[in-house]
Amino acid sequence: MTSTPSHFGPELRRLRVEANLSLRGLSAALNYDKGYLSKVERGERSASPELARRCDAFLGANGELRRLVPDPDTESADTAAQGLLHLGRRTVLAAGTGSVLDLGLKLGGRTAPTTTDPLFLSFQAQFGQLRTLGQSTAPKVLLPLLETQTRLVAGLAAGASSATRAPALLLASRFAEFTGWMAQEAGNTSAALGWTAEAAELADAGGDPHLGSYALVRRALVTFYDGDAASTIALSRRAQGRHLPPRIRGLAAQREAQGHALLGEERDCLRGLDNARELLHRDGAESGVGPALGTTHVSDPAAMTTGWCMYDLGRPAAAAEILDRECRRLPAHALRTRARYGFRRSLAHAAAGEVEHACAIAGELLGVMPAVPSATVNTDVRRLARELSRFRRNQAVRDLQPALARVLAPTHD
Repeated sequence: MTSTPSHFGPELRRLRVEANLSLRGLSAALNYDKGYLSKVERGERSASPELARRCDAFLGANGELRRLVPDPDTESADTAAQGLLHLGRRTVLAAGTGSVLDLGLKLGGRTAPTTTDPLFLSFQAQFGQLRTLGQSTAPKVLLPLLETQTRLVAGLAAGASSATRAPALLLASRFAEFTGWMAQEAGNTSAALGWTAEAAELADAGGDPHLGSYALVRRALVTFYDGDAASTIALSRRAQGRHLPPRIRGLAAQREAQGHALLGEERDCLRGLDNARELLHRDGAESGVGPALGTTHVSDPAAMTTGWCMYDLGRPAAAAEILDRECRRLPAHALRTRARYGFRRSLAHAAAGEVEHACAIAGELLGVMPAVPSATVNTDVRRLARELSRFRRNQAVRDLQPALARVLAPTHD
């Protein structure tokens, strides 16, 4: 990025004047202090990414204003994230699928399991239980167990007959995919990519050629949280081939829409969300056997993602309205999912000027964060802290600050 924040102020003033809008009018529309906006226009204060996002949306700048203000949370990660587009599955296997399958081959002398084998069925039930446990347990606590279970199930598969090997390999691939998600939640990007690639290898060995494409969607999630919109879009598009199942294509379309939202490309974002909605609805009509890919706790993923995107598009009031509705539909036990979308909901209300309501939402969520720490959720917690810092004299904000600080404080193992 060649532009610097110093270019933002003059460009903001130019667009405001062209729109025949006073500084007072802009201040009222965006819930920002008039004096602060005046200093930003004169280059005396730097604009935040949140301000750039809202000014861009309000003035119809089509992403030009937001590109003038880099996000401090994501700028340092951009270079590393670009490389994800060029990583082959074998490249990101640090310990590699080979080590998982090798372990299985060493167990080849045991009785070949079948899909009705009590041991296999036990692992199948455990997978569902571990996914549920992941909603209320720290990822670092679950990771050792998940890694062990993945290797054990792969071992069962390697000792099975050719007729019964595939189901065990496919179950092992789901363990590996979930292990990758928990690694990302723990803040270990390289491990997340490695386990995701491992999942694709196992699925391919089990006769499912499609999970490799879902691995692209998972990699796009890494680039999305790194703020790399271009890579998010490119990876997601590669997972939308017509030969793929509608659920994978729908989840990829959602992720692409989120990438467009980061760039302020509203039309492309909404088109992607419409495509995702149609594909995921079709998947509901054609749903097959086995655990569903992606979230199982959000009843309408496309609607929830629309609310998420509205904030990134600089439309916090619209985001808050949608997220209010969709968050009410989340199950009470899904603490991790409730925190993920709840903090985005709080952030939207804060950006819309509803500070006390935002603090009330965040206050409830901060209480559960020690039980479900999340490197990805913390992205929005940091944004919320920055947003609320504009209202530091507000009593609700002052009351919330200690809990915010505890969640964001560095921790030591």
